Amino acid sequence: MEISTHQQACQKKMGFVPEVTLGCSGQTMPVIGMGTASYPMPDLETAKSAIIEAMRAGYRHFDTAFAYRSEQPLGEAIAEALHLGIIKSRDELFITTKLWCSFAERDQILPAIKISLQNLQLDYVDMYLIHWPVRLTQHVTKTPIPKEQVVPMDMKTVWEGMEECQNLGLTRGIGVSNFSCKKLEDLLSFCKIPPAINQVEMNPLWKQKELVELCKAKGVHLAAYSPLGANGTKWGDNRIVECDVLEEIAKARGKSTAQVALRWVYEQGASIISKSFNKQRMRENLDIFDWCLTEEESNKIIQLPQHKGVTLASILGPHDLVLEIDADL
Repeated sequence: MEISTHQQACQKKMGFVPEVTLGCSGQTMPVIGMGTASYPMPDLETAKSAIIEAMRAGYRHFDTAFAYRSEQPLGEAIAEALHLGIIKSRDELFITTKLWCSFAERDQILPAIKISLQNLQLDYVDMYLIHWPVRLTQHVTKTPIPKEQVVPMDMKTVWEGMEECQNLGLTRGIGVSNFSCKKLEDLLSFCKIPPAINQVEMNPLWKQKELVELCKAKGVHLAAYSPLGANGTKWGDNRIVECDVLEEIAKARGKSTAQVALRWVYEQGASIISKSFNKQRMRENLDIFDWCLTEEESNKIIQLPQHKGVTLASILGPHDLVLEIDADL
């Protein structure tokens, strides 16, 4: 995995978005992607308009998932952006979607990615991730769900299905999300195609130090979701945007707290999935590449107390297997 050093990035002009080379797949990916997970989910037209606005602002990397119910508005936004000439080709975009837990069985993976591709109106995605390392025996209509519906995932056969998706050209790369060090090492011990990405919660208050080091050592790129604490969602809070230390640094630098948090994540070598449907904030979130945190500022952030924000238990319920996954991660 190669990424521009933050010293080089300091020299880049505003609006420039560096790309990262994914060592396992050889793909290049913009280091900031627009997240589309939202609760409650906005209506299709609102979501589509926000995505088109993001493309106008310069976003070319979009992160979705079957479970987010945002594949359809993203697909419609891509079609409209092509029609309007905002983008000239689908190849300008990097699209990530995810295998939901209800499809985490060998014979359901190809049908699942085909459903996502139909929703997105695309022939292929750039990255297909296992959303969580667990299987649900039924489709989820409401949460929390009954304990008996949460079962272990057969990682070997599920990964075989993921590899088949890549071999068939339905996705250019495959990876995982919410995988702990232990689960990632288990996967690396038998996979034929290594995961290109592990997408996990990461921010100044949940640094994932051990996982960052393992991913670097194994050539797996780490992508950070909830870099701002997912403020305003069912599962997030305001601990990042209202953090005194980050606010102090932001004020001194003439930046927003969000920009300081995103810059810190970028300087750790991770890519960023950041969601905002607000026109001004989505542009501000891109404006982190022409300046650097000082050593003193970085040291202040390193000392912040750690607090995990996103838990699977908050979504599925506090079942034993779910709590085990949360404790690992």
